[in-house]
Amino acid sequence: MSSYDEIPSSVKLEFYRTMVRIRKFEQAVLDLFARGKIPGFLHLYIGEEAVASGVCAALRPGDKIVSTHRGHGHLIAKGGRFDKAMAELFGKRTGYNKGKGGSMHIAEPDLGMLGANGIVGAGLAIVNGAALTAQYLGLDYVSVCFFGDGASNTGTFHESMNLASVWNLPAVFVCENNGYAESTPRRQHQKVVDIATRALAYDLPSAIVDGDDVGAVYLATLESAARARSGGGPTLIEAKTHRWSGHHASDNQSYRPKEELQSLAGFCPIERWRKVLLGGGVLQTSLDEIEEGVIEELKAAIAYADQSPLPDPADACSDIFTPFPLEA
Repeated sequence: MSSYDEIPSSVKLEFYRTMVRIRKFEQAVLDLFARGKIPGFLHLYIGEEAVASGVCAALRPGDKIVSTHRGHGHLIAKGGRFDKAMAELFGKRTGYNKGKGGSMHIAEPDLGMLGANGIVGAGLAIVNGAALTAQYLGLDYVSVCFFGDGASNTGTFHESMNLASVWNLPAVFVCENNGYAESTPRRQHQKVVDIATRALAYDLPSAIVDGDDVGAVYLATLESAARARSGGGPTLIEAKTHRWSGHHASDNQSYRPKEELQSLAGFCPIERWRKVLLGGGVLQTSLDEIEEGVIEELKAAIAYADQSPLPDPADACSDIFTPFPLEA
């Protein structure tokens, strides 16, 4: 009996759609960045699609997520639209944040996506605030923070984990362990092999999952979210995954062994899940239709972003301060 039998067929297919949407979007923005269409820095999520897809599929619409500098995949997995996301990366007025957030600071509170963040580990503290809000107001939502292996060495990580434990917050901490903190391999920046073991210091439950297996990520998140929602407090999930690209789009990854780079395609989460679906009776034509639909959506989004207007210089100082006294 497959460990995926408990997952509804519609959810399994949605995993595939979400991962394909993330992969195609990231491949497109890499090309657009190389052609000068996208300003600033670009951090790609290629290879890690199963983590965002599995986590967000286990959440409810009202649940919150806090992202990292590598946040496009998280936004898309939480229901983000291609057109508004692409316009934001282009720096256009029609983007999610009117072209002011760009790649590293894209956010959409209406989707529960509280924002990407360029500061390593900063989201760990933010997610506690979101979780405390739910707890204080008696709201039935869970808050999830994505962060990398490098962020697990910051003081914010330990302070946030401790506070979440002490206050029993409805939070889930998801470490996307791709083995590198920028260009530094995990073995050089921390002695622990499994970051999940650090949960023991704060008396928190933890789970280690194969971050290239979207089904495993989904099931671990489902359990952790249910625990948080029922008053059981936070959980630390470590998803061991693979970052295919460099730390940013211009990083040539000279610090990674050639053999390692050549082996990455063998860990593809999309191909892995495709085999699961085909083995479960899904037709290849159904998967082809999903990919074709995503490509058409992406073409329309690029055209939308390209044709959208730039922000008005007169609005440079708007959307910075919250009105005071606060509006009802």
